[in-house]
Amino acid sequence: MKKILVLLLGILFLGITLNCSSVPEKNPSLQREWMMVSFGNFSKEMMVKNKAGINLTSKIEDGKIKGGAFMGCNKMFFTAEIKSKGKIKFSGLGSTMMACQDMKLEEAFSRSIEKITHYSVEGHFLTLSDDKGEVMKFVASDWD
Repeated sequence: MKKILVLLLGILFLGITLNCSSVPEKNPSLQREWMMVSFGNFSKEMMVKNKAGINLTSKIEDGKIKGGAFMGCNKMFFTAEIKSKGKIKFSGLGSTMMACQDMKLEEAFSRSIEKITHYSVEGHFLTLSDDKGEVMKFVASDWD
């Protein structure tokens, strides 16, 4: 009876261990909704008015986050692959196709996002940057 109990507990422990290790790790400091506060020559007021931001809360699949963005007109989507040492790669950018009166922020974001190579999270702030020094800054939307 003792051997059967030990065997069952061993199988249970092994099952829990294997099940947990197959679940992709989440990065709670990065996987949030972020409001854009600084990008290029655009004013913070314009970004607030447009409700500009990115959403990195979707599930990780194969080490990638399915993300979204809104810069005031179209809903955008992309894939973000988090790499080691603060590196990130955005790909697969797409969007709805509405024509709006002022799409300058959206067009600039679309041109820049797939060039982003680095990220850092400091407190409630996210900074995305490329190899040429272009920077996008965000604040966590759930931060008061």
